[in-house]
Amino acid sequence: MELAVISGKGGTGKSSVTAAFATLEKEIVVADCDVDAANLYLIFNPVNHKEIPFVGSQKAVVDHSKCTVCGICESYCRFDAISEIGGRISISETSCDGCYFCSRICPTNAITMVKTAGSRLYSGAYRNGMMVYGRLAPGEENSGKLVSMVRDESKRVAGDKNIRIILLDGPPGIGCPVISTVTGADRIIIVTEPTMSGLADLTRVYEVAARFTGEVEVIINKHDINPAVTDRIEQWCLSNNTKSLGRLPFDQRVTEAMVAGKSVTEMFPDAAISIALKEIWNKISK
Repeated sequence: MELAVISGKGGTGKSSVTAAFATLEKEIVVADCDVDAANLYLIFNPVNHKEIPFVGSQKAVVDHSKCTVCGICESYCRFDAISEIGGRISISETSCDGCYFCSRICPTNAITMVKTAGSRLYSGAYRNGMMVYGRLAPGEENSGKLVSMVRDESKRVAGDKNIRIILLDGPPGIGCPVISTVTGADRIIIVTEPTMSGLADLTRVYEVAARFTGEVEVIINKHDINPAVTDRIEQWCLSNNTKSLGRLPFDQRVTEAMVAGKSVTEMFPDAAISIALKEIWNKISK
């Protein structure tokens, strides 16, 4: 069973909730699909058994023996990746979008495109099971391909280890990486917060998630910071036939636990938020 945890915006506490779930189950595969900013490995500190290079795009490279420093490439680059430094053309790897245009217009064919393999997929073990995650290199495009690789590897690991549950920690928003995370998932859980922007982004990401499965549910994190909007979110759930799995209180100990490299349910098992998380996990893990 694949459970995808996503959010309409950053900062809702999605990864904190995922970390708590990942330490409430004795045997589980956790896949961090937020490859732009993977962070669960910082909490779980997995022992990686596998590292796979990922070729995400191509970057422009200058052959200075052919380059006449005519400046045509610099004047036409829409990404400001090309500049003349010390009488030589320099191309920034992080700014280059890999559009091929400079290589096509160079009159001396001094610019070529080369594949980049700085991004990585990692697979290993952590204290409650197995973990798979990807990390994009700076400037690399996140098209969802690396997310698909992470999911494929997590399924392979789950099959090899005979583990029933795969927990997917998705990226925020509604872009291609989110779609790659939720496509084919058995259940999708949206973590939101009681703010007007949180409600607006909830409706946006719900429209995307609902296209992939009928099992879309909501968790309201930090519900007590704005009870009025919390009530509005629950009314919205009722109006859209979407189940609200529960409310989680605001608790600074969530951050304390993460700084210590643990989930809040590990470090503060008797806290109100930990009890609420356990109740929610019991509902969705059956």
